Amino acid sequence: MQAVDKQPLYESRSSASGAIFGILSQMLDEFERNLGTSQKDEIKSKEDFEALQAAKADSIDTGKAKLDAMQSEDAANAKALSDAKEDLELTRAQRSADVEFLRNLRVTCQNLDRDWEARSKTRSQEILAVSEALEIITGDDNREMLYKSTSFLQASVGTEMQMRRNNAVASLRTAAKSPSFDADDLLDAWHSRSTSLVAGPRAHLSTLAVTVQLDSFTKVKAAMDKMVADLKKEQQEEADLKAFCTKEFNQNDKETYDNTEQKEDLEAKMEELEALIKKLGEEIADNQKQVSETQLGVKKASQARESQNAEFQITVSDQRATQTILTKALDRLKAFYKKAEGGGASLAQQVQTPPVQFNKLKKNAGASPVIGMIQQIVEDSKATEAEAISTEREAQANYETFVKDSNNLVAQLSDSVTEKTKSISGSKTEAEDANSDHIATLEELELLSQHKAELHGQCDFVLSNFDIRQKARLQEIEAIGEAKAILSGAK
Repeated sequence: MQAVDKQPLYESRSSASGAIFGILSQMLDEFERNLGTSQKDEIKSKEDFEALQAAKADSIDTGKAKLDAMQSEDAANAKALSDAKEDLELTRAQRSADVEFLRNLRVTCQNLDRDWEARSKTRSQEILAVSEALEIITGDDNREMLYKSTSFLQASVGTEMQMRRNNAVASLRTAAKSPSFDADDLLDAWHSRSTSLVAGPRAHLSTLAVTVQLDSFTKVKAAMDKMVADLKKEQQEEADLKAFCTKEFNQNDKETYDNTEQKEDLEAKMEELEALIKKLGEEIADNQKQVSETQLGVKKASQARESQNAEFQITVSDQRATQTILTKALDRLKAFYKKAEGGGASLAQQVQTPPVQFNKLKKNAGASPVIGMIQQIVEDSKATEAEAISTEREAQANYETFVKDSNNLVAQLSDSVTEKTKSISGSKTEAEDANSDHIATLEELELLSQHKAELHGQCDFVLSNFDIRQKARLQEIEAIGEAKAILSGAK
C-alpha cells in the first residue's frame, strides 16, 4: 500500500494468512474444548466442595452440641463423684462403729445370758429346797406334830402374839391363792423347762407363811424385807432389760433401714454408672468414626487439591505458551505490515488510500482484523491466566482453612475420646467400689438380721409378759407388806 511510483510492480500472489486462520481456528476449537472441560470440572469441584463444606458444618454443629452435653454430664458426674466419696467415708466410719458396737453388744449379751442362767439355776435350786421343806412341814403327820410343839412354844408368848402370827399366815396363804399369780408358769415357758416345780410368788408367799409359823417375828420381818428388796431388784432388772431390748430393737430397725436405703442407693448408683459407661463407650465410638470420616475427607480434599493444582499448572502453562506464540505471530505481522521507510507509521495507516492506485493485494485483506483478533486472544489468555491464578489462590486458601478446621476437629475429638476413656476408667473404679460397698452392706444387713433374731430370743418373753410379771411382783410385795403389818400389830 505504501508503494511509490518508482517502485517496481510485483506480481499478485495469494495471501499467506489462510494458514494462520487455520491455526487460529484450530487453536480456538482447542481453547473452547479446554474451556468447556475446565468449566465442567470447576462446576463439579465447586459442587463437591459445597457438599463437603455443608457436611463438615453439620458435623461441627453436632460436635459442639455433643460437647456441651458432655460438659454438662461431666460437671454432674464430678459432683456425683464428690458426693459419693463423702458418703463412702461416712458410711465406712459408721460401719466400723456399728461393727464395734455389735461386737461389744454380743459380749455383753453373752455375759447377761450366763448370769441369767446362773441366777435362774440358783433360784430354782432355792425354790426346790424351800418347796421340799414346805412339803415336809405341811405333811399331815408333821403338821400335827408342829402344831403341838408350836402351841406349846406359843404358850409363853401370849395369845395376842399367836393371833398376829395366825393372821399373818392366813393373809400370806390367801394372797398365795390369788388367781393373779397364774403367770408363774411363764418363766418356765421362757426357759423351756419341763419341770413341774412352782417357782413364783406362790412359792415365796407359802414359804413365808411357814416361816411365820415357825420363826420369830424379827427374823420373819428381816426375811420379808430381804424378799421385798429382792423383788424390787428383780422389778428394776426386768425394767432395765425391757428398756435395753426396746432400745436395741429400735437401733436395729434404724440401722436396718439406713443400710437398706444405702443398698438401694448403691444399686441405683451401680446401674447409673453402668449406663454411663455404656453411653461413653458409644460416644467414643461415634467420635472415632467422626475422626475417621474427617481424616478421609482431608485425604480426598488433598487429592482433589492436587488434581486442581495440576490442572492449574497445565492451564497456566498452556495460556502462557499461547501468549508467547501469539505474541511472536503478532510481532511478525506488525513487522510485515510496517512501512518500508521510517518506523513512525501506525498500524491504522494500513487502511489509508495510497496516492497511486494499485491492483488489490490479497495479502492485505483481513490483516487488521487478524491482528486485532490475535491481540484479543492474547488479552483473553492473560485474563484466563489471571482468573486461573486467582481461582487457584482461593482454592488453596479454602483448602488450607478446611485442613486447619479438620485438624482442629480431629484434635478436639481425640481429646474428647481421651477424656471419655479416663471417665470410663474412673467410672469402672467407682463401680467396683460401689460393688464392694454393696457386698459389705448386704453382710451388714445379714448381721443385723441375726442380731434381731437373737434379740427376739432374749427379749420376746419379757416384752410380751412385762406388765403381767410386774403386776404379779407388786401384788407379792403388797401381800408381804400386809403380813408384815399384821405381825407389827396392824388389824
